[in-house]
Amino acid sequence: MPLRAYSRFLTAEMERDPALLTGLMSSGALFRPLGYDDVRERLERFLEPFEAARLARFRRREMLGILLRDVRGIDDLAGTTGAISLVADVMLDVVYRRLRVRLEERFGTPLCDGEPCGLSIIALGKLGGEELNYSSDIDLMFVYSGGGHTSGASGIANHEFFKRLCAQFVEMLSSHTAEGLAYRVDLRLRPEGRLGEICLSVDAARHYYLNRARDWELQMLIKARPSAGERAPARALLDAVEDRIYSTSLDFNAIESVSQSRERIHEQQANRRLGQGEINVKLCPGGIRDIEFLVQCLQRLHGGRERWLRHGGTLLSLFRLRDKGLVTATEYARLASAYQFLRTLEHRLQVLDDLQTHSLPLDAESLAAVALRMPPLAGAEVNGAWLRNELVQHCTEVTEIYKRVIQNGTGGGGLTPGLPKPPTRGAARFERFLDNIRQSDDLLGYLNGDPLLAEQVVSLFDASPFLADQLLRSPELLRQFDRFGYGIADPPAGAGAAGLRRWFRNEMFRTQCESVCLSRPVFDTLEEVSRLGEMAVAAAYDLAVRGVAAAHPPQSAHYRPRQQMMVIALGRMGMREFDLGSDADLVFVLPNRDATEIEYWTRVAEKLIDILTAYTGEGVLVAVDTRLRPNGRAGPLVQTVQAFKNYFDRSAEAWEGLALMKSLAVAGDIKQATEFLNELQVIDWRRYGQSGRSQNDLRKMRVRLEKETGPSNPLKAGPGGYYDIDFALMYMRLRSAGLFFVQLNTPKRIDIVEKTGYLDRTTARFLREAATFYRAIDHGLRLIHGHAGGTLPKSQAELETLSDLVRRWTGGGGNLPLPDEYEHIRNRTRQVFDRLFPAIP
Repeated sequence: MPLRAYSRFLTAEMERDPALLTGLMSSGALFRPLGYDDVRERLERFLEPFEAARLARFRRREMLGILLRDVRGIDDLAGTTGAISLVADVMLDVVYRRLRVRLEERFGTPLCDGEPCGLSIIALGKLGGEELNYSSDIDLMFVYSGGGHTSGASGIANHEFFKRLCAQFVEMLSSHTAEGLAYRVDLRLRPEGRLGEICLSVDAARHYYLNRARDWELQMLIKARPSAGERAPARALLDAVEDRIYSTSLDFNAIESVSQSRERIHEQQANRRLGQGEINVKLCPGGIRDIEFLVQCLQRLHGGRERWLRHGGTLLSLFRLRDKGLVTATEYARLASAYQFLRTLEHRLQVLDDLQTHSLPLDAESLAAVALRMPPLAGAEVNGAWLRNELVQHCTEVTEIYKRVIQNGTGGGGLTPGLPKPPTRGAARFERFLDNIRQSDDLLGYLNGDPLLAEQVVSLFDASPFLADQLLRSPELLRQFDRFGYGIADPPAGAGAAGLRRWFRNEMFRTQCESVCLSRPVFDTLEEVSRLGEMAVAAAYDLAVRGVAAAHPPQSAHYRPRQQMMVIALGRMGMREFDLGSDADLVFVLPNRDATEIEYWTRVAEKLIDILTAYTGEGVLVAVDTRLRPNGRAGPLVQTVQAFKNYFDRSAEAWEGLALMKSLAVAGDIKQATEFLNELQVIDWRRYGQSGRSQNDLRKMRVRLEKETGPSNPLKAGPGGYYDIDFALMYMRLRSAGLFFVQLNTPKRIDIVEKTGYLDRTTARFLREAATFYRAIDHGLRLIHGHAGGTLPKSQAELETLSDLVRRWTGGGGNLPLPDEYEHIRNRTRQVFDRLFPAIP
């Protein structure tokens, strides 16, 4: 058959450079695999200039020689995958060393204890097992020898040096050019996955794998090997963790239940292809993944006793398992034959157009075309029917062995494989989610290709019905997991109200998912959600100013509206403890000099509120409450600085003045607004702190809240609830001359009053713990229901979900059930409150 029938993209390369075939013949590459040094010499000569496009073209030229040996039967499967892997090893090492020279010229040589510090590029997955496909991603991890600094005059820390080097390395290999790209580089298997550092020292990586690594992360190290760079760091790491990879005390009976979630993802992906007239030779039952997983299970089980089984290659490991009697001769023959058939078929599918595909079309014409590209089989008529029958037979035999060894546990032991536990409380929702994304091969492949992502999604479905429902309605939100750890993105430039809502929805979803999946401290999450709320208000402010200026310009033709009106947040946004479902308490203040344009700015405030609260298909941004302005609903929406000062100096109720103690400038002229708040709080202190009224007034207010809302909202307003902490801190702040706090969240308020001497260390520590506990409960209830709740759940299932969430955010060290822990904290909180506010006779 002509080359074009096997590979259109390599045929195009040969037509572009007719001398290429002559060069391959003269080098001997058409007749035998080239050695490492030969390939390296060819690359060094070809790589001038040193640029990504030349790398991409070199890879294609080498693939041509490998394919021509493959289809002519000169190389078997192991020879083909080994040759493809060798080319990758050479390219990685040459790129690494050239980039390192560049960086050392600028910063000097990185040193560890006076010696040059090495970096290992560790291959995982297919490249690690030296079984690379024609069009595989390459899974990599970077480790360097240790800490220190570079030797140059402009020296930097070793970690910074290697971060820069690894980033440049990945960019060089994976940049899209006119010649295509060299390799798709995947770093998601490194410690902490997408959230982890791009490179780690040997000590840091060793600590991670010995103390924190999930089981699937240990399992993937079976295929780990140094591919490029200096070998010593990789060897130091892999030697240290090798014994953790293999175990004889693991349970085969747990494998199916533990792997259920990932298997369901694979099943959905395979079923989708079948429904479209395709079959996925990697993910179908009895496919490539099942064979590789089976071999790794047996390696992990028996590799502790039989060190000879510790090898990254699937076929060689399978041979060694047979040699040790751990699979029968028949099982070996069937598994090895199926693996070679499926991998060859996979190669024929991928090399046609250099695509990372595993899908075999099932229509007669396509089957016949693929069948003709397969190696001839003595005595067989090679056609589409033969190919389909062979595929079915191999997959059926693999499935039978898989079920017998894995599902039935005939291995005489077993292990918990590297897959996430299936959801329990969220199982029904998770199944619906998988059904929803069946038609999106992109999302299914994304979920399937990242074990950490799959684990996080399973965790989310168990922990948060509200967030799970958001994923069910909008599966594209799954992509927000990619942005874990990156913080809040800026609102899209030039976006209108609809774009602002989409941005807010995405960022809120990501932040809340991080809270669950990364077990972030609850006040860190509230701080980030508060910043998100502030950014939304500021963006809506800008939209409102532009919109009103166009439709209803200022009264004076010379007036230029910019940021004159100040927007101040009170309540939870004001104290940087905003959360999912919180209202934004806002007031609008205008400098006295701008009073003549108060009608214009009132329109801006109304437009801003409309942008934030309008209900659309994207939902609302936030609910807004403006009743905390002077005279409440009866007062003008926008008031001047002088009007505010007069009101709080002469007319405000005590509760109104105290509400200003939780205030923050969020839009408009932030500097002027902050100065204004400082002046208002001086008025507050003179009325309530300096006069000595604060203790009595605060206690009366607290008693009234307890009576009115405590029965329906005991977590916040009941005896010993969160309000006890809040009122205690307000009182101590007034006692300390009404200090103005720019940062107002509860832990920071506790720190300040402790430093002023109004709280002893033991009480301050308890109040931090109690505040964290209450906010964790409140946050957990919002993630379960999508809104605040005032009581612990009556449903046992919801109580268990809430308990799990609270322990994620509070350290989870307590042995008490959540209701008992609540009673304990409630009683101690009330004791602290009673000491500060003795009962009034």
